[in-house]
Order: sequence, then structure tokens, then C-alpha cells
Amino acid sequence: MNLPNFLTLLRIFLVPVFTFLLLQELPHGNYLAAIVFIVASITDGLDGYLARSRKEVTRFGKLIDPIADKLLISAALLSLVQLGAISAWIALIIIGREFAVSGLRLLAASEGVVISASKWGKLKTVTQIIAVVALLIEAPGANILIWAAVLITIFSGVDYFLKAQDILKSSME
Repeated sequence: MNLPNFLTLLRIFLVPVFTFLLLQELPHGNYLAAIVFIVASITDGLDGYLARSRKEVTRFGKLIDPIADKLLISAALLSLVQLGAISAWIALIIIGREFAVSGLRLLAASEGVVISASKWGKLKTVTQIIAVVALLIEAPGANILIWAAVLITIFSGVDYFLKAQDILKSSME
């Protein structure tokens, strides 16, 4: 197993650790959960960078990395809903966009086309991470940050679908 794949698997392993720390009534559990979330988020960027720079991109990594990303953000959002920190509709918009874009990527892949992450997709990820951490530590302005994350999430999803119109049209014929 190479280091990038190890980091991806570590991120998956950290999801239940993060969730446990956040949802148990532990002293400073939200801060401990925030630290685990930050570490897991760092592995998201690091695994891709290492895989590309070391030429260790694998089929396993291509498949499991986006799943790990979605597990982490979904666990965070669902936990925040359970804690009453965000409304369910916020989580549904963000998670729904993730499923929709993943489906679009699968459709494109079935036609031999790769849809790479766009600058809007990367900005979406960064704003979601910042908003989740702000909510976890109850930072002032956290609600504004989650709204920004929702808006960028919607915009980036629309952007992917607009750019993939040819793929969508050809798949419906």
C-alpha cells in the first residue's frame, strides 16, 4: 500500500472517531472533534498531492478518495444536524450536490471522459471545511460561513452540470 492510499484509508478511519468525539458528551468533545476533522481534512489534500507528485495514482485511490471525502463531510453535517447546529435542509443541499456530481462523473466515466475537480469544486471543499470547523468550535460568524458554503456548493454543482451538457445530451440519446 502506498502513502496516498494509506492517508485516504486513515481519513475513513477518522470519520467514526470524529463522530464519536462530537456526539458523546465529553468535556471539550467538540474541540477534540474539530482537531480530528482538521487532520482528516488535511489528508484530503495531501493524499492527492502525494499521489500525483510521486506518480502513485492508483485505481483504488481514484475510487476510494472521493468516497472518503463524502463520508467525512456527510458525517460532519449529519452530526451537526443531530446537535441542532444546522438545519437538515443545509445538509441535504450539500450532500445532494455531492451525490449529483458523483453521478455526473460516473456517467462521464462510462463514456471515457474524466471530469476533474474545478476551481469552484475546490473552493466548495475549502469553504465547507472552514464552515464545519467554525460550527464545531462555535466561532462567531459560523452561520455566515455555512451560508457561504451552501451558496458555493450550489454554484459549483450548477457549474459542473453546465460544463457537462454534451455528456448529458449524449447519454440521453
